[in-house]
Amino acid sequence: MRGRTRVNHPPEVAVAADNRPLVAPIYQSVKFAFDSVEEALRAERGERPGFSYTRRANPTSRQLERLLAELQGRDDCIACGSGVAAVAASLLALARAGDHVLGFVETYGPSRQLLQGLLGRFGVAHTLLTIEDDAGIGRVLAARPTRLVYFESPTNPLNRIADLAAITRAAHAHGALTVLDNTLAGFHNHGQYGIDVFVHSLTKYAAGHGDVLGGAIIARQELADRIRRDAVNLGAVLDPHAAFLVLRGMRTYYLRYEAQAASALAVATFLAGHPAVARVHYPGLPDHARHALARAQMHDFGAVVTFDLALDADGVRSFVDALEFFAIGPSLGSVESLVLPPELLRPRGLSAEQAAASGIGPATVRLSIGIEDPADLIADLDAALPR
Repeated sequence: MRGRTRVNHPPEVAVAADNRPLVAPIYQSVKFAFDSVEEALRAERGERPGFSYTRRANPTSRQLERLLAELQGRDDCIACGSGVAAVAASLLALARAGDHVLGFVETYGPSRQLLQGLLGRFGVAHTLLTIEDDAGIGRVLAARPTRLVYFESPTNPLNRIADLAAITRAAHAHGALTVLDNTLAGFHNHGQYGIDVFVHSLTKYAAGHGDVLGGAIIARQELADRIRRDAVNLGAVLDPHAAFLVLRGMRTYYLRYEAQAASALAVATFLAGHPAVARVHYPGLPDHARHALARAQMHDFGAVVTFDLALDADGVRSFVDALEFFAIGPSLGSVESLVLPPELLRPRGLSAEQAAASGIGPATVRLSIGIEDPADLIADLDAALPR
């Protein structure tokens, strides 16, 4: 074999079945081959296992998908290139022209913009309520045929808690599917409820280190198959190297999430007792409006702490700028602590009434708690807050 041929057909190195690697390799290949046309056709017909093209499926991505589906307590998962890609693929696969979707003002901005803008252009109508309006949810579902109820719990950034049992019961009674962005709660929460489709941003707690984008759609098999067909054709799938990084992050998922949630509770408790803080929005605090519901639904209360300062705009900005261990930046769920000032939290694309209902005010600050020592984080906050 001449050199020009050999470099494209390098020697194979086989690993014996009883000599497996502890960490699965990255299948960094777009294409997979069969030894015969007949075997390739059998795989195409689903008569045998196999891979052909990574946009459709890849062994590394498939390992991640199977892990996440199992953790969430569902049949299957589609790994996507980002959390927003997971949201978009779900909405586009499940809604069609003439449908109505019930959404909420607290929804993550890009997700709400997909609902208001992209789906709106394709003839999908929507209604926006607040997530705690249980009576309103029931009225809308009873008054208008609804295809999807799309929501979050806890919501970002104010940690409002949806009544999962009530929402799923009402939606299913009126023939609607429920789609829950479960990113803040994580894969170990909410699987016991009758949610039809979960979406997650893998960028957050799954990857955990702020260095990879990813998303996931998790559902029972019939819905997962339906969504996968459109997601594959849309092309926003997770590449194998990113899937490997998320798999690596998932090895410490429970350790990180539990530590971050415990630190968040300590930070929230400190802030609740500080005179410069007007209100703390954290479901782990007993005075949270839906603390009892959060305790009943979740194993823990998450690692996002949002609060309203009793300060004017200049005072809020001075506080944020004075923080040492909290980086000013978007996203959440990674190992470093982050802070967002009100200017970067304010919702866009809402009416004045809807913006007011979202609860985000001119002195609202969001913290994402990392894995630093909570005593250091509290000391940092204490030093930055006015006395």
